[in-house]
Amino acid sequence: MNISVYKMAEIPTKEERQEKVITEGNLEHEVYLNREQMADFLIALGEQMKKGDEVTVKTADWEIPFRFREPIELEIDFEGYGEKELEIEIEFKGKREDEVPQIS
Repeated sequence: MNISVYKMAEIPTKEERQEKVITEGNLEHEVYLNREQMADFLIALGEQMKKGDEVTVKTADWEIPFRFREPIELEIDFEGYGEKELEIEIEFKGKREDEVPQIS
């Protein structure tokens, strides 16, 4: 099941680049969203999770379809001194029958 419900906030791209489907390798991407964009992203991610065992994260440049297994790790980190910070991390592990993701 490949559900692609949400497109992350647009990130400036070079026009000659084409969208890549990433299935192996490493990719780290950070983007800043306003609260409405973040809420939309989290809702779309949750809807994908409810429908099956695959989520797709996508930008204008790339997309990552990912089949996950349970349990899903949720880590909450709160720093309550000075400039307070709440960090929420979701970690999906790939299905055991799938190969390790690589960049195509």
